[in-house]
Amino acid sequence: MGFLLKIEQLAFCTWVRETSSIWGEPMFLFLHTLGMTMIAGVSAVIDLAFLGFWPKMPVKPLEKLYPLMWTGFWINAITGTVLLMADASTKIPSPVFWVKMTFVFGGVWLLIVIRRNVFRNPALDVAPLPGGAKGLALASLICWLGAIEAGRLMAYLGPVSGLGNISNH
Repeated sequence: MGFLLKIEQLAFCTWVRETSSIWGEPMFLFLHTLGMTMIAGVSAVIDLAFLGFWPKMPVKPLEKLYPLMWTGFWINAITGTVLLMADASTKIPSPVFWVKMTFVFGGVWLLIVIRRNVFRNPALDVAPLPGGAKGLALASLICWLGAIEAGRLMAYLGPVSGLGNISNH
């Protein structure tokens, strides 16, 4: 716990957590939400297409959305790390944080598997979706919805946020 408190005491982490400026925690939270929208939202569009929500639409062109999803991932990796460092002693010991991370890693893994097993299929859009594509899509939706929900629950479950569990919010 001492190491986590030292991280929180770094000048940058203190500024992110305690500044009244919009450029501190509010901006990192906004960017984190934007990144999650890019990765989870775009992934959901692909998943819903695989599940048949737009049956006449070809799915192969949706592969072009992967760079947007990876951009969202990297925005979240950076902003999430900053937000984690600013509140390390609360978030890292929290089981809800680890549930969120499990869903995030599951969702990212599924992005890779879907690209490899579905989008790389040469018969895509000329034959039915490869076997398992719908199951992968459903699992992906569950992972991203789980990550979002666990992320929101972190604000309400467990110890109070802030340096040494003392909040100024």
